[in-house]
Amino acid sequence: MTTTVELPLWLFVLILLFAVVTFASHFLFPSVRWFFRRRLEKAVARLNQRLERPIQPFKLARRYDMIQRLIYDPQVSQAIAQHAAEQGIPENVAFEQARRYAREIVPSFSASAYFGFAIRAARLLSNAFYRVRLGHQDEEALKNIDPDATVVFVMNHRSNMDYVLVTYLAAERSALSYAVGEWARVWPLSGLIRAMGAYFIRRKSRNDLYRTVLARYVYLATDAGVTQAMFPEGGLSLTGKLMPPKLGLLKYIADGIGPDTRDVVFVPVALNYDRVLEDNILMAAVHHPQRRFDASIGMIAAKAVKQIWLRLTGRYHKFGYAAVSFGAPLSLKEFAKSRSGDLTVPLGRELMKRIGDVVPVLPVPMVAWIFQDGLPRTRAQVELEMTRLIESIPDAHIHLPRNNRDYAAEVGLRHLCERSILVQTGDTYALNPDRDEACRYYANSIRHLLQSNNPKDSAPAKEISAPAGS
Repeated sequence: MTTTVELPLWLFVLILLFAVVTFASHFLFPSVRWFFRRRLEKAVARLNQRLERPIQPFKLARRYDMIQRLIYDPQVSQAIAQHAAEQGIPENVAFEQARRYAREIVPSFSASAYFGFAIRAARLLSNAFYRVRLGHQDEEALKNIDPDATVVFVMNHRSNMDYVLVTYLAAERSALSYAVGEWARVWPLSGLIRAMGAYFIRRKSRNDLYRTVLARYVYLATDAGVTQAMFPEGGLSLTGKLMPPKLGLLKYIADGIGPDTRDVVFVPVALNYDRVLEDNILMAAVHHPQRRFDASIGMIAAKAVKQIWLRLTGRYHKFGYAAVSFGAPLSLKEFAKSRSGDLTVPLGRELMKRIGDVVPVLPVPMVAWIFQDGLPRTRAQVELEMTRLIESIPDAHIHLPRNNRDYAAEVGLRHLCERSILVQTGDTYALNPDRDEACRYYANSIRHLLQSNNPKDSAPAKEISAPAGS
């Protein structure tokens, strides 16, 4: 027992290192985790006092625990057995596939990352690029939503800035859990997005096992009251128009509703821009055989560097106005009372209608609508036609900068000329034939409002926009 044992220095160091790690993992790390966990819980409790929709415990659960809960869900277990039988593989192999899907889907929400970083970054980016305006919102209706209901914000998808704008403008309401597509599954972006509480989805997956895992996660999150945000259109609009809804996530939510479950309240959110940052990329994707985005990291970095240089040299100008409006909330239980059978299709149509009804009307889309016929006009003619356009959509939510129609026409004309969509010759403006698709792209954002209204109704349009945060 007292015999001296000689060891190489490297082996002694290795043994000592293992001893330190073992001690830390069994005694130190649990205490440290408990200490920080307690501090986090107190911080979240203070944060919940100022949020309209408190952060649910489900969202704060450890990611490992949520993955375990998901893969051992009875419906997932049944899907694993069925998948194994159909594919002729052992159940343990199918189980590992389900585990991979769960790890891919389940987020790792960090309240400090969301409220300490994401909200500040969203505010900074939004106001750096745009003059942000908060359009229509029925504050009373939003505050009267059942506090026990699960709130789901449903939005039209114009730009990847949508995530940033809505995160910023909903900062006082709750922490949003977004459903994001495959584009965000790249390192290191994926880790940051998971920390924001977003969950990844494969939009075109036909794998029944994957769909079951995703459906159960959506059900568990919805049943736990997690505030969510989703894009019913399923992807970015390539033409600027509102698109028909994709029904996958809506079906998962609608199928989970029952007499004993908590209600789900959908809040329609509509966004519009004087300039969509990736408009040229989206329009080019229309002509791509696979409708794919032709955008490289190098291209994006070059554009970012250009904007930084313009700001440093004092030549930077914001990209016009960006506006967000909130529509009338829709209770899923109330909606289901007057309908039988599958709710998904009528629910998708109703939500897209409510989103379309509150799309903000901004200066650039209005001027683009006027010039899409290709005819040249003077400034005075543009102002007159803008007046007629406003009168033809009396129920639309129109933002007139400075509450002045003539200045709105000036803003729209200036931005379209800067983009070479319009060409100015003296006091006459004409559509650039090489940029007619861009003109239609911006006009399309309000097309559904102008085509669905009776032009004979000339009641005055409502001016309801206000600066964000006012």
